[in-house]
Amino acid sequence: MPGTGWYYPRFVPPLPPVPMTVRPSPFHRTVLLLLVIVLTASGCARIKGVFKDEDENEGVPVAELYDKGHGMMQGGNWSGATTAFKRLVAQYPYGAYTEQALMEIAFAQYKMGDNDEAISSIDRFLRTYPTHKNTPYMYYLRGLVNSSRDTVFLQRVWKLDASRRDLAAPNQAYSDFATLIERYPSSRYTADARQRMVALRNMFARHEIEVALYYLRRDAWIAAAERATYLLETYPQSEFQNDAVAVLAAAYTELGNETLAADARRVLQQNAPDHPYLAGDWPDYPWNVRKLNPFAGEKSALDNDRRN
Repeated sequence: MPGTGWYYPRFVPPLPPVPMTVRPSPFHRTVLLLLVIVLTASGCARIKGVFKDEDENEGVPVAELYDKGHGMMQGGNWSGATTAFKRLVAQYPYGAYTEQALMEIAFAQYKMGDNDEAISSIDRFLRTYPTHKNTPYMYYLRGLVNSSRDTVFLQRVWKLDASRRDLAAPNQAYSDFATLIERYPSSRYTADARQRMVALRNMFARHEIEVALYYLRRDAWIAAAERATYLLETYPQSEFQNDAVAVLAAAYTELGNETLAADARRVLQQNAPDHPYLAGDWPDYPWNVRKLNPFAGEKSALDNDRRN
């Protein structure tokens, strides 16, 4: 209609054809139903994996679960045993099996070298069961863990001297063994703990004599004498007491105190007549060029010591 301002197109495109409804055949319906079942089961499995613990140990009776972990321990499968025992503790937090499982976990962690985890497990047991009949064993195990805490890979491969490392862990081990001996003197672990304390004391004494030799090599005579005296007073009857006397003899000689030097030589002659210092062959310091070899293990002036 001219003059109205409206425009009506002369051609209107046809609407798209209406698709015909195709009825699926019985075969197609069966296939579609199977696809729906498969997809539904897959989705449920995914949901189960997210919201459900699929640990094979879940729901296993406590006795059966303990036997499983114990069998793994006997076979040396420390990781598998730890997993089984942790599941036991989580599912059955009380009872004799749980108490034993906690001890087994700590031992397995110790055998795997997971020392921090082992200490944590031991401390948890001691806090939870302070009067347990196996408390002496847990103190003993704690000492074992701390004794080996600094035995790292490089020390095993290159035979690095433990006495030259940080002695915090060995000192803690010594304290653990001392606690065991003091509180449980009749324990079956006491005798072995005493022997281990002797070995630790010798390690501490060697640390002191190494420091004394360091001072001696650098002409710090007073510092060397003080360190040797500390060793004799703190670790009497140690493996290195004769070396400490030899350090005193050498330091006092260099300081010009012949009275004290002669006294030290007399004591050394009486207690260790074949000590190499008396023959002028001690201390036998390692060759400086050795330090240029990155693959050379540590060598001490004590390595060639003909100690009794």
